[in-house]
Amino acid sequence: MPVRVGTGLSTLAEPRAAALDAASAAAAELGTDRCDLVVLFASGGVLDAPELVLEAVHEILRPETLIGCGAGGVIGHGREIENGTAVSVWAASLDEGLATSFHAAVEEIESGTGALTGMADLTGADGAVLLSDPVTFPTAAVLKFLSESTPMLPLIGGLASGRRGAEEETVLFIDERVVSEGAVGVRLDGVEMLPAVSQGASPIGPELTITAGEGHVIGELAGKPALEKLRDTIEELPPEELRLVQGGLLVGIVVDSNKPDYLQGDFLVRGLVGADPETGQVAVAADVHPGQVVRLHARDAESADRDLREALSIRMTALGGRPPAGALVFACNGRGRSLFGRPDHDAEVVADALFGAPAAGFFAAGEIGPVGGGYFLHSFTATVAVFA
Repeated sequence: MPVRVGTGLSTLAEPRAAALDAASAAAAELGTDRCDLVVLFASGGVLDAPELVLEAVHEILRPETLIGCGAGGVIGHGREIENGTAVSVWAASLDEGLATSFHAAVEEIESGTGALTGMADLTGADGAVLLSDPVTFPTAAVLKFLSESTPMLPLIGGLASGRRGAEEETVLFIDERVVSEGAVGVRLDGVEMLPAVSQGASPIGPELTITAGEGHVIGELAGKPALEKLRDTIEELPPEELRLVQGGLLVGIVVDSNKPDYLQGDFLVRGLVGADPETGQVAVAADVHPGQVVRLHARDAESADRDLREALSIRMTALGGRPPAGALVFACNGRGRSLFGRPDHDAEVVADALFGAPAAGFFAAGEIGPVGGGYFLHSFTATVAVFA
């Protein structure tokens, strides 16, 4: 029996009622199959009583494993609830696959440094989902460590974006517990999961090679001071690309240079964070080194729509005609209405591209996904885990 997925979405105001409603809908789609894994997202008023939400989901679905988080907004059933109260439940029967949950944290030691504890060994896994607290868990640093220490696998997730109480604690769900620090995740074995990362930006202008640079600073591009070369490049852009630059200039950095040509998804897109007119240096939000190829990028609604559709189309091609069982969606909280000018954009694109396969997710404060052989924390991105 293949992997099967069911989802449920509820906007009822009372925490237990909302959770029962969403979990029952997911159970109905799952049918008689056992529930091996639940991924749970909750937003708004229900976060005042997350224990009631968790208890109700367990009552209906009785999952072997459960992870989840509080959210600023949730996604499910082709809808996006960007504000207000909602519960979104994603439930899966994994056939012979295995889901193993973990709760990772960073503990301070006497030297003043931190030690990572509870993180699952992902060596040999077929996939993983990670949901982390943006305050107490150094997600970017952990992803860099995993990139250097763990063979590449599909790793997808996001930063929790919902809080509860006057102290605004983060809400993370792990099996039958609610925790407020660290990160929760699940290791997947015997499950085919395909990651899609849509950074929502279009490449513009020519490719440029870093000829001097270190750390976050680019000193030279193509033998010229970086700032001078960027100005020259912008001045030479055709009118239609110059228009895109008005919305903000980004830099795409090639992480994996072992390719004859670089396509849109080969660039790690980062913002320009500073420039020094005297030295001609520019700073970007990523580590760089001489020999890397960069290209200017710009973000707008049209390019974000196109990029997401293309990323999902590639995954559907990889499935070779097999219908997807379902998907998990992690969209930046800067997307939605504020980017596209209308509700439900990403949810509708996912539903259309995946032929209506059950999908659920949330609006994250940062999205986790692989690019060019490494794991990265993104912004303004939609990352999707497509389950075969």
